[in-house]
Amino acid sequence: MIFNVQAEVPPVREDTAGALRIGNTRVLLELVIRAFQDGATPEAIVQRYSTLTLAEVYAVIAYYLGHPDDVDSYLSQREQQAHETEKSVQARQDDLNDIRQRLLARRQS
Repeated sequence: MIFNVQAEVPPVREDTAGALRIGNTRVLLELVIRAFQDGATPEAIVQRYSTLTLAEVYAVIAYYLGHPDDVDSYLSQREQQAHETEKSVQARQDDLNDIRQRLLARRQS
């Protein structure tokens, strides 16, 4: 009997915004990896994100364990982008608060 060994590619795709998602789902790579880093089992991750299959989660974790530096670098970039977005939103909200205060002051005068 011949056993045909094939290399498996992790079920990860890049969406239009540049985020990595698992398989054909909307689940982000960072959600699965962070859950795993926090001690969640693959089975628990599938329960949390029901659109994932157990095989997809195991494949992603296996890829992470084989390439931790690459994945950690990606996760750091995503965290930096999230902080920049948060700062941008906060700055816009501060501008809106200033406008609101001026409008309220005009209404009271």
